[in-house]
Amino acid sequence: MASLAQQLGGGLRCPPLSTTRLSPKPFAPFPKPNNIGSTRIVSAVAISANAQTKERVKLKEIFEEAYERCRTAPMEGVSFTIEDFHAALDKYDFNSELGTKVKGTVFNVDANGALVDITAKSSAYLPLREVCIHGIKHVEEAGIVPGLREEFVIIGENEADDSLILSLRQIQYDLAWERCRQLRDEDVVLKGKVIGANKGGVVAVVEGLRGFVPFSQLSTKSTAEELLEKEIPLKFMEVDEEQSRLVLSNRKAMADSQAQLGIGSVITGTVQSLKPYGAFIDIGGINGLLHVSQISHDRVSDIATVLQPGDTLKVMILSHDRERGRVSLSTKKLEPTPGDMIRNPKLVFEKAEEMAQTFRQRIAQAEAMARADMLRFQPESGLTLNSNAILGPLSSDLPAEGLDLSDIPPAED
Repeated sequence: MASLAQQLGGGLRCPPLSTTRLSPKPFAPFPKPNNIGSTRIVSAVAISANAQTKERVKLKEIFEEAYERCRTAPMEGVSFTIEDFHAALDKYDFNSELGTKVKGTVFNVDANGALVDITAKSSAYLPLREVCIHGIKHVEEAGIVPGLREEFVIIGENEADDSLILSLRQIQYDLAWERCRQLRDEDVVLKGKVIGANKGGVVAVVEGLRGFVPFSQLSTKSTAEELLEKEIPLKFMEVDEEQSRLVLSNRKAMADSQAQLGIGSVITGTVQSLKPYGAFIDIGGINGLLHVSQISHDRVSDIATVLQPGDTLKVMILSHDRERGRVSLSTKKLEPTPGDMIRNPKLVFEKAEEMAQTFRQRIAQAEAMARADMLRFQPESGLTLNSNAILGPLSSDLPAEGLDLSDIPPAED
């Protein structure tokens, strides 16, 4: 194939030589032929043709040189290297298939979503419905503001302008399932908000996901309508992401919570209702009774003067009947001074742990005394009480000093 310069050189043509015809001047006789003048005209034309030929040859050489340079050293003298080219590909060219995760920076938000720069050929869009796993009315509620850099997942393409559609909700959805599996493996009790019901049970939201609680797994006698918008303790029974199946149990969670209600424990509760004989307190999904006689050492004639529905307070567990599901509570045992629950309930709650610890110590001492009384009549046990009320061993394997039971509180405490 002929080179570009050859093609251009072959295509150039020198204009044909011609003799110039001179028109006679007005009112002047036609001049006589002059051989010298004719020679000068022909010479000028010849010089002009020779100059054009040299220029054509020069252009041909330039084109041939450029062609050879493009063939042998195309990047010579160019500042943009091959490495720069690959770097540009890594930065601006990426896989835009559905499900691909990309980094992007939010640069504009509106009522319907946000525009995100993901260094693609066009901007990407994050719709409001794909911003968060929870229901929101504006992207800013989920922290989506200009300048935020985040990882998104591609879920679609807008055919109108070839822009990509992004999602944060899908990433959060995957993380929520992973979190539920972890909580199930750890057998954790958590709270879920009841948002709906059907003929088989209620629907509760945990970790942003909708879970189903069968009626057989509800420990409360409340109806589904009464449970709406309330939070209840739950445990995982089944977590199946592939089938989008999340089954929960309130009964198991309540059993676990009740097992932790030891006598003398202090727990925070909320007043649910008032009765003439006392107040019902919600302590983590369990209703306990704070009898009027256990509110204060001072007599309380009207419970409403001390407590109101919705009040948050600290109470101590007095007794727990697991079979009947009854829990007895007390704030009287938490009073630093008799009557504080009426005059200064804030002080009672501040000193609650300290007073409960004292109560538990008294209980432990009373139990030790009861065991000692039993052992007094059982010499085969190897223990006996001396005249100083010291419980000591008959065998040298136990401590010689025994157990000091001299500081026993009165039985009424």
